Amino acid sequence: MKNTHFQKQYLDKILATEDGHLLKLHQLVADALQEQELIAQNLLNPPREMLSRGQRVADKVATFGGSWTFIISFGVVLVCWITVNIILATRAFDPFPFILLNLVLSCLAAIQAPVIMMSQNRQEEKDRQRAENDYLVNLKAEIEVRNLHQKMNLLMEEQFQTLLEIQRYQTELLEELSGRGK
Repeated sequence: MKNTHFQKQYLDKILATEDGHLLKLHQLVADALQEQELIAQNLLNPPREMLSRGQRVADKVATFGGSWTFIISFGVVLVCWITVNIILATRAFDPFPFILLNLVLSCLAAIQAPVIMMSQNRQEEKDRQRAENDYLVNLKAEIEVRNLHQKMNLLMEEQFQTLLEIQRYQTELLEELSGRGK
């Protein structure tokens, strides 16, 4: 029983946070509509980001670590390492079980993985901002379409009223003409 109570409180807290975030987004759209300004930021040519040295390194490591250049060059290094140690046999600096090679690979993986994850986290934040921007643009577009529908309906009502007045006037003229003809 207690566990479900805490779960409900936790969910309520999360939903309240999300509701607050959505209210802020809706307020941004309302302000943009009132000021007649564009919401969309130029995502194709965003302003230069101010990146720290670590972020730049993380991006370069992620770019290089996920390339064919890295895979091929790393494969060549591994093959050379193994070949040299097999040829040298008894004088090898890393004989057959290649323990030193395993240590180097483990260290490389231990360093490379968090650096790549830092880069991915930054990319995820960009994606989140892009999605939020898309949501705001779609929301504003929906509101604008609704406004256009209301304007069209109002115009149609006005035209209908004008047509009714013209028809009433024509009817009066016809009655007047038919009264003269008798």
